[in-house]
Amino acid sequence: MTRIIKYILYDMLRTRFILLYLGFLLLATFSMYMLDSDDAKVVLSLLNIMLLIVPLVGVIFTTIHFYNSYEFIEMMLAQPLNRKKIFISQYLAVIMALSLALIVGVGLPIFIYGVNSSALMLLYSGLMLTFVFVSIAFLAAVFTRDKAKAIGVGLLFWFYFALIYDALLLWAIYQFSDYPIEKATLAMISFNPVDLARILMLLQLDSSAMMGYTGAFYKDFFGSNMGFIYSTMVLMLWALIPVSWSMYIFKKKDL
Repeated sequence: MTRIIKYILYDMLRTRFILLYLGFLLLATFSMYMLDSDDAKVVLSLLNIMLLIVPLVGVIFTTIHFYNSYEFIEMMLAQPLNRKKIFISQYLAVIMALSLALIVGVGLPIFIYGVNSSALMLLYSGLMLTFVFVSIAFLAAVFTRDKAKAIGVGLLFWFYFALIYDALLLWAIYQFSDYPIEKATLAMISFNPVDLARILMLLQLDSSAMMGYTGAFYKDFFGSNMGFIYSTMVLMLWALIPVSWSMYIFKKKDL
């Protein structure tokens, strides 16, 4: 399995998509640091890019790679290899390629301009979002042989989590603003990995004051070690459940 991962990873690292993704992250991060000397403002600006671009790239690249690798997958299945090992090799190779681009593209400028806790949390959040949306993209890809439909489903997930869910959450908070809904809001946020990453970063930057009374509640919970562990476990579930489901479908599917 290790040889398969190395081959797939080496092939992906030479693609224009990964190189463009790496170049974009480097350019955006270096530009932010050059434009502002305040590390907190730089990280906050990068957060807006991270929450939109990282999930989007994860969805698009994973889906395109899976369908472009169909012939390679069929050839591997003709060998005495376990389907589970082939699927895991594909998944881990995609994770490694996107994570490496993220670590170099964002981590290198951070290392040059000065490492701090908020910058490390930004990198951590980006990696967790990469894991989550690669898993979701794999799930969308194994459901259908139609490449356009799979990309559409993946983009729909991205659009829902990045934009629509927040609007629905704000509507619910507004409608029930007269009630103590902090714990209910915490539960609702757990159903959106993008929101989890956003709140962790905002609290790391001491921006909970901008979130009112609810922000104070989040500060008490997410600002503690238990809150960090809870959010990490939820994000891991967001990654493990889709990829486990997609692996089950892949093992049963007639290619």
